[in-house]
Amino acid sequence: MKRVITGIILSALCVYVAGNCHAASALDWLKTQSQALTSAKLSDTKIGAGLKEALKVGIENTIKTLGKQDGYLGNKAVKILMPDIIQKAEPILRGVGFGPKIDEFTLSMNRAAEKAAPVAADVFATAITDMTIDDTQKLMKGGDTAATDYFKAKTYGTLLTKFQPAVESAMNQYAVTKKFSEITAKVNTIPMVSKVTNLDLNKYVAGKALDGLFYTLAQEEKNIRTNPSARATQLLKEVFK
Repeated sequence: MKRVITGIILSALCVYVAGNCHAASALDWLKTQSQALTSAKLSDTKIGAGLKEALKVGIENTIKTLGKQDGYLGNKAVKILMPDIIQKAEPILRGVGFGPKIDEFTLSMNRAAEKAAPVAADVFATAITDMTIDDTQKLMKGGDTAATDYFKAKTYGTLLTKFQPAVESAMNQYAVTKKFSEITAKVNTIPMVSKVTNLDLNKYVAGKALDGLFYTLAQEEKNIRTNPSARATQLLKEVFK
């Protein structure tokens, strides 16, 4: 009888120990999986932080590049030219002595854009804050200008609204509208040349300024993605390998 009881107790102990072993294994497995998930989450967070930092660096460089004297005027890729309808009449205008006024007008448009460029900083900062981890993951896997394209889609309307008052103020400072009126008045007297009517100069300059801003930001983003020497911080070096 004692042998039977002893056998039962031993069997029970084996079952208990085996159960605990299985439970311990399960707990170890769960712990491992939890650590893996935590590690992945941290990785996603770091990637998101890296992309946001890349955008901050790109935006700072863009505004610094464009928001200085000749930032627009001295760069053929972003220089604001006269509206097409006036460009068509430019040879005639220069032929009748309007060359200096055309040059002054072009200079003043670009000076206005240069002065307005810093307005973009706050709008971009808000857009960066609003980006989700899903956004950053998709953009990291995108092309060389994926983040800039995302920003343009998200912020262009808001930026245009904010840019127009800043551009208008700067244009008043540089007498852009006055110069434009003098040129259009002359254009409208030239036979066989389309008349200039209802052109919103403020919106035109603001739009061209934004086009130049996004073009420059795209170049900055591409540089950070493809050029190791452009990764100015440790985080950028870790994320963009």
